[in-house]
Amino acid sequence: MNFPISTIISIAIPLLCLVFYKFIFRLLGIIIIPEDKIGLVTKKFVLFGDKKSLPEGRIIATEGEAGYQAKPLAPGIYFWYWIWQFDITLQSLTIIPTGQIGLILAKDGKELETGSILARKIECDGFQDTESFLKNGGRKGRQTAVITAGSYRINTFLFEVVITDITEIHENMVGIITTMDGASIDAGQIAGKSIEGHNNFQDADAFLSKGGNKGLQQQVILAGSYNLNPWFVKVEEIHMTEIPIGHVGVVISYVGEEGVDLSGTEFKHGNIVAKGYKGVWAEAFGPGKYPVNTYVQKIEIVPTTNLVLNWASARSESHQLDKNLSTITVRSKDGFPFNLDVSQIIHIPNYEAPKVIARFGNMHNLVSQVLEPTIGNYFRNSAQDSDVISFLGSRKERQETARRYIGEVLSQYNVNAVDTLIGDIVPPESLMKTLTDRKLAEEQKVTYDTQKMAQETRQALEKETAIADIQKDIVKADQGVIIAERIADASVKKAQGEAQSLKLQAGAEAERVRVQASAESERIKLIANAEAEKISKTGTAEAEKILAIGKADAEAYKLAVSAMGEGNFTQLKITESIGKEKIKVMPDILITGGSNDQNGALSGLLGLRLMEEVGKKADKVATETPKE
Repeated sequence: MNFPISTIISIAIPLLCLVFYKFIFRLLGIIIIPEDKIGLVTKKFVLFGDKKSLPEGRIIATEGEAGYQAKPLAPGIYFWYWIWQFDITLQSLTIIPTGQIGLILAKDGKELETGSILARKIECDGFQDTESFLKNGGRKGRQTAVITAGSYRINTFLFEVVITDITEIHENMVGIITTMDGASIDAGQIAGKSIEGHNNFQDADAFLSKGGNKGLQQQVILAGSYNLNPWFVKVEEIHMTEIPIGHVGVVISYVGEEGVDLSGTEFKHGNIVAKGYKGVWAEAFGPGKYPVNTYVQKIEIVPTTNLVLNWASARSESHQLDKNLSTITVRSKDGFPFNLDVSQIIHIPNYEAPKVIARFGNMHNLVSQVLEPTIGNYFRNSAQDSDVISFLGSRKERQETARRYIGEVLSQYNVNAVDTLIGDIVPPESLMKTLTDRKLAEEQKVTYDTQKMAQETRQALEKETAIADIQKDIVKADQGVIIAERIADASVKKAQGEAQSLKLQAGAEAERVRVQASAESERIKLIANAEAEKISKTGTAEAEKILAIGKADAEAYKLAVSAMGEGNFTQLKITESIGKEKIKVMPDILITGGSNDQNGALSGLLGLRLMEEVGKKADKVATETPKE
């Protein structure tokens, strides 16, 4: 398939334009700057109107001269930048990440001032306005100002940007500052004077404009993040100064003006000055943490609680002030050397701590210059006035004397002596053996004396025991007589008592019988009266009863007689009486005589007699038989 040439040309030209539009625009003098770029312009030559060349020593053109142009092209479209006259370099924006800063090095500008290593800040929109920087007197070299996190349109023909981390001071730390630029430190000082209003050295120009000194600074920075120019300051992190509980920190300042001595005329061992002046400060720091610049100030820690120091080779306290102290060796009056352990308790009031430091410099010097020689010499002198035995025997008194003497000496050095204690006393071994032998001999003598006394006591005891045994019999006999007399007296008394008792008992018995008889008589009388009353009433009642029954029976008999007749009624009553009383009509034994028996009457009598005997025997058996 063939296309006409005109058609091909009409298609090709737009395609070529799309592909090579930048080159085509460039030929036409058109420049397109993207949003994330800036255009750095290099002018190759000057046609007319502008200055032909840059001033001597300059590399950046601000008046249209040939060379690197100060003003970059911001994002957009620009015309008349012909390819044969201008060279356009696309430069990315300068990005400063968070947590970092940009340090600026200017390649053009005025020369730095003599003695300065950093160029002062010029108002130039964060180094984005190159023309303002150069026209307003910007100087070449390292700049005091920095740029913080963000995006900047910086002409890299003029400025070189160095990205570095911000400065961080950690917790419980202090930043010691040394500045690289500024005025020289005053004579006699080791650090620059304090300057206000520079925002913790982040505003270098404010520091320099107010006369800040180069070198070590008195001021410190605390924990935090700072936009510090490392070309301007060097930072060293140190730990905060901690003063423990029970201590104070005496400040020795190496900087500041000479202050008025506050110690008084009696103190001639150094100056005590007010806070902020050079010397030992009268006001000590209490327990806590302090941001102290240890290059210009020194903190001497002074314990304000009771402090124990041991003159003993085998013992040392945790404060280690007595680590160089050892057992004191002394010599007695009789020439024997012996060792002595001593403990000294001292106390330094907090208001006296500055004077102690002003006098001695530190606590170790106090121990080595005062306490060690004072206590050692005292006990050496004390031992020479006594022999070993006396020294051992008077330990308590010597300890009290030492406490008073050492207290008076230490009070002259603004130190309170709380107590002096004597520890172990170790005499020579040979002397101890002699003393031991002597002591054993003395103890043996005492033992012998004791045994002798024991024997004498035993003899006396036996003698007294024999006498006591005889005395016991005598006492027993005496006691027997006394007991017999008392038994006789007791018998008499007992008989008298029994007679009196019987007499009293007889009277009491007669009275008892009389009262009892009277009571019994009264009781019988009452019973008889009651019985008579009972019988009387019972008889009356029985009589009335019998009368009533008799009347009833008579009425009944009367009616029965009337009904039955007198003869029939009589026979009836006889029959009822025989039945009721069980009267035997016929005898149990009938004894009769025969008609032929001539002894009939006699036989009858004998039979009756026999019946009577049988009846008596039956009654006797009945009487003797026990009842169940």
